[in-house]
Amino acid sequence: MVSLSQLVNQFLDYIEIEKGRSLKTRANYHFYLHRFVDWGKLKSLREITPEKVRTFRLWLNRKVVGQQGETMRSNTQNYHLIALRAFLKYLAKRDIDCMAAEKIELAKQPSRQVEFLENDELTRILQAVRKTSGMIGLRDEAIVATLFSTGLRVSELTNLKIDSVNLKRDEFTVRGKGGKTRVVFLSDEARAALKQYLEKRVDASPFLFVSHDRAKRGRKSSASLTPRSVQRLIERYAVAAGVTKQISPHTLRHSFATDLLRNGADIRAVQTMLGHASITTTQVYTHVTDKQLREVHKKFHGKV
Repeated sequence: MVSLSQLVNQFLDYIEIEKGRSLKTRANYHFYLHRFVDWGKLKSLREITPEKVRTFRLWLNRKVVGQQGETMRSNTQNYHLIALRAFLKYLAKRDIDCMAAEKIELAKQPSRQVEFLENDELTRILQAVRKTSGMIGLRDEAIVATLFSTGLRVSELTNLKIDSVNLKRDEFTVRGKGGKTRVVFLSDEARAALKQYLEKRVDASPFLFVSHDRAKRGRKSSASLTPRSVQRLIERYAVAAGVTKQISPHTLRHSFATDLLRNGADIRAVQTMLGHASITTTQVYTHVTDKQLREVHKKFHGKV
């Protein structure tokens, strides 16, 4: 008889091979499912019951995860439930008797607020970048311009290679979450910044953005910048520009989406450019239409 642990491993093989999920997704699902199995000391599928899942949810909700006594965020709790639900759906597909996946409901999450940059804030950040001389200044301007022009996730940006970005065209293909590819577009400013940076490069690294720190050059001269390095440089320039918001590379992704919607872009097009699997994820940006709604109300309401 196949053990519960073996079934979990078979499911992880399935999502990697049949569903084409990334190794990172596989690792995340492995963590969430084994946390559930280990917590409940589960040995068989019969032990996965609605009551067991309910008790697990209570445990997740009360689990302290921070040094200041913070509890687990609701979206992190939901990741565990999503993995368990996917596992149960897989078992049902194989006609293995188990608890119905539909009995697991996700926790309701509060409305998500996104932070984005106003045009003058972005301008000030770019001005702060331009005060940095040499290769680092050229690189950092290209990074900020590319993030705002394309809406790339920071991991997508740091994985870019020089030969994947054709500066003779305004577009290139990027591989995002789950190994899915999408087309992103370069503005004239981003293309010019990238061209200026690459023309000055003399190293042999295949990566688009690399460290130009002389102390590190000998050790990892061919390595790409890490997401954490990009985050630090964005934070540094935001402080230098006097921007008081909590700024990260993802803020530029939010700013990209917000700018498109403010200028009349269709939300479905924005969904595609961001690489969102669901329109629900993109709808978090619809707060930017508030201004347009106010203008519609003023123009058309109360005209007696």
